[in-house]
Amino acid sequence: MRPKLFAANWKMNLLPDSASALAGGLKSELGSDPAFAAGERQVVIAPPAILIPAVAQALAGSAIRLGAQNMYCEDQGAYTGEISPPMLTAYGVQFVIVGHSERRHIFGETDQLINRKLKAALRHNLQPILCLGETLEDRQAGRTTEVLVGQLTEGLSGLPPADLEHITLAYEPVWAIGTGHNATPEQAQAEHSALRGALIEFANRDLAHAVRILYGGSVTPDNVDSLIAKPDIDGALVGGASLKLDSFVRIARARS
Repeated sequence: MRPKLFAANWKMNLLPDSASALAGGLKSELGSDPAFAAGERQVVIAPPAILIPAVAQALAGSAIRLGAQNMYCEDQGAYTGEISPPMLTAYGVQFVIVGHSERRHIFGETDQLINRKLKAALRHNLQPILCLGETLEDRQAGRTTEVLVGQLTEGLSGLPPADLEHITLAYEPVWAIGTGHNATPEQAQAEHSALRGALIEFANRDLAHAVRILYGGSVTPDNVDSLIAKPDIDGALVGGASLKLDSFVRIARARS
């Protein structure tokens, strides 16, 4: 069984006091929950980079993992405004989101850059959450699976199959992020299944079936149960709903 994973992407929201308060609330609600303490379920919180120290302090001693929303692929150098993998690990970061659709479509990140970031994360023992997703135009043209498998293939280029043990995927249809629209459980399951099939071709069945594939895109307390009930949906990457304590706690405790 793959442990369910629920990752909170706070995006560019909150300030130190509110971030610490939210993290503290999550620690109180989930940090000592037997399912999370035993590793049967996992929660990752990815705050804005500047808030990582405050959130790390608030989560200390709990089973909740600390994540980052992005990072650059070099360890140091003249890269104004960027954050390096060693900077993240120095604060206890364990997970990093790579290739989020907003990085791809707003900031122009290419598959090649995302591949370099993925490799850098693995070099520093960070567990990447590799995001994959199609636009509305892709879906309307019937190209969803082609786009997703293409992004996956480019993202994993040059990696040994054994590295899949340390990688999580997140399917996030671009047209569903922050729009209030989400893929139906059946649509999401179809694409998750296609991605797992591509992983089998990349590696082998055992490695592919150990990889967690999250769904992201307007996940809410109202739809999460039906999503994670599907066999290839292993949790959720949550945006707006992760900024409210009650809603994210309910999502993290979703019934599968």
